[in-house]
Amino acid sequence: MTVSRRDFLRLLGGGAAALGAGCISRPTRPAEVELSSDARALVRLAWAGLDPAQVVDVHAHIVGTGTGGTGCWVHEDSSSFTSPIRLFKTRVYKDAAGVWSDDEADALFVERLADLVLDQRPRGRTVLLAFDQHHDAQGRPVPELTEFYTPNDYIISLVKRWPQLFLFGCSVHPYRKDALEELTRCRAAGTVLVKWLPNAMGIDPADARCDAYYEAMAKLGLTLLTHTGEEQAVDAEEAQALGNPLRLRRALEHGVKVVAAHCASLGDAEDLDARPDASGERPRVACYELWKRLCAEPRWDGLLFGDVSATTQFNRCEGILPDLLVRHDLHRRLVNGSDYPLPAIDPLIRTGLLVDLELLDEDERPAINELFDQNPLIFDFVLKRRLRVVQGGRSHRLADSVFHTAHLFAPPAPATPRPPEAPR
Repeated sequence: MTVSRRDFLRLLGGGAAALGAGCISRPTRPAEVELSSDARALVRLAWAGLDPAQVVDVHAHIVGTGTGGTGCWVHEDSSSFTSPIRLFKTRVYKDAAGVWSDDEADALFVERLADLVLDQRPRGRTVLLAFDQHHDAQGRPVPELTEFYTPNDYIISLVKRWPQLFLFGCSVHPYRKDALEELTRCRAAGTVLVKWLPNAMGIDPADARCDAYYEAMAKLGLTLLTHTGEEQAVDAEEAQALGNPLRLRRALEHGVKVVAAHCASLGDAEDLDARPDASGERPRVACYELWKRLCAEPRWDGLLFGDVSATTQFNRCEGILPDLLVRHDLHRRLVNGSDYPLPAIDPLIRTGLLVDLELLDEDERPAINELFDQNPLIFDFVLKRRLRVVQGGRSHRLADSVFHTAHLFAPPAPATPRPPEAPR
């Protein structure tokens, strides 16, 4: 099977220096490695000004193959040499997540993540994300178009096991026939948000079929965390169009809090606000610029946000990060997410590039790299806290509020009771 240049570059972006289809070694537990004094000092500096009770990582994936009866599965080609790209990506993700034995894959994934969160001192909490199947227009699941499936009940069980560490993020496809019932059930089970990846799941956020779903979300007080921009797990242009940030207006119009994952920092999309030309075509605009256009519309104040997960990756950081750091007007809309296990994939985040872009102090780089070897989640958190742009003698950094994300998950305000009517 021939691998195209584009797919080859995707492999590089997904960790070409990882182990490919070979064996994976057992990872070192975080507590087994002693940090240097410089690394510990950076961790303390990163936590300065933050209240751990308000710190929530809103974006951490749980992926499994079904070992131990979890109900998870991945696309059948993920373990097949007939699909070398999927096979390679699977091995990269397993390596990043500490899955060194396929027979215990699901347990190892979760236990590694729990170890990484427990190792943080101090620590906030992490939202674990379920991931629903692709569904067609009739609401039927389409396994052959589903990259991976992580059921809501499995996430519920993990949060019950580690309530001090994790929060429940459900995933419910809006075209499902039981979508509203499943949303309500998940809310009762404690979910704080709903996760979508429209490009991969086959969801059009601007579809009128989502209206009742959005109404239910607003009534239940649920936040929508949805991928925006290009998704590199899919190739079809019609699927990429579903990541257009402008398609989120429909959810916002229903009063749903929306977090645009990655601040739409990859790819471009059709400018749906522009007048078509003579051929019926509209111009294409960077998705990041379309997300900022939405942010500039006052009616979405308090509703529209963007998470900064993946913005430090080598294929996103240049241009996007400097703008986010200096745009203090956007900071009230930004929230932190790790997109675990991506921060554990070594080639994705190149601290040397960040130094070259003058976004990271060269003197801090060795200690930050040390944190990667010890704990990729601490590395991701500290790196984002230490990023800066120096202008006019002033360092511009992400505000503390970007990491105080618990406000997104406040329960809906109780309805004000009507005063009793006066007797007639």
